[in-house]
Amino acid sequence: MEIALTLVAQAVVTVLAVLTALAVFWFRVVRPYLNDKVAELIAASREIEPGVTRGVKKGVSESLRDLPENTVKESTRQFLKFGSGLFENGLSSFLGSAADLERKSTDQDGNGPRDF
Repeated sequence: MEIALTLVAQAVVTVLAVLTALAVFWFRVVRPYLNDKVAELIAASREIEPGVTRGVKKGVSESLRDLPENTVKESTRQFLKFGSGLFENGLSSFLGSAADLERKSTDQDGNGPRDF
């Protein structure tokens, strides 16, 4: 019986010694290292967005500077045409066409759009 009790005591002491060593290693070595790495990642992530924004602004300004003036004017016209087409075709499914809006305003007021 004394041998079994000695073996159990040795096992408990060994487990406690290993857990203590692991805890010391974790709190003295691993955790500070991970905290430093996380702080570096946070600092790097805060620098990413302004850097990307500066790069995009620089790239857009350089590409617009290199384009001929006719291309820029034509692109603007096409963009405006696209936007008005999107408004007419896309939003009209929700809002209705201009004629529908006129009819609704006439029905609500009792007056035509030009009857003042």
